[in-house]
Amino acid sequence: MFTIGKASEQSGVNIETIRYYEREGIVPKPGRSPGGRRLYSTDEIAKLRFVRRCRNLGFPILIIQTFLSLTIEDDRSCGEVKALAENHLDEINAKIENLTRLREALLGLSANCDDGTATCPMLDALMKDGFYA
Repeated sequence: MFTIGKASEQSGVNIETIRYYEREGIVPKPGRSPGGRRLYSTDEIAKLRFVRRCRNLGFPILIIQTFLSLTIEDDRSCGEVKALAENHLDEINAKIENLTRLREALLGLSANCDDGTATCPMLDALMKDGFYA
């Protein structure tokens, strides 16, 4: 059994984040020592690593909870996991497209800027009602 500090080190999850995950029911609350300290098993630390990996991929908490519930089912559905992952990938692609449009708009606006003290074309363009990024 490991303290929260060791669980944090081994999982790569910040201590406050571990407490948050427990409060929100994302991971189960661990057992406690006679002195009241949280004690984590290797399985609980593995779940924390799983959640961290999912968060690193940008999955929202609700999806991670679904993934966790599927890990304990004997007849888990890979098709369900794939569908959730593909939906997340669609969202990521939409964000990339939006960021690309924003990048192009900002590049176009800033290309017209000068280092002088004259009227700034970028600010003028942003003030116009017809401008949409």
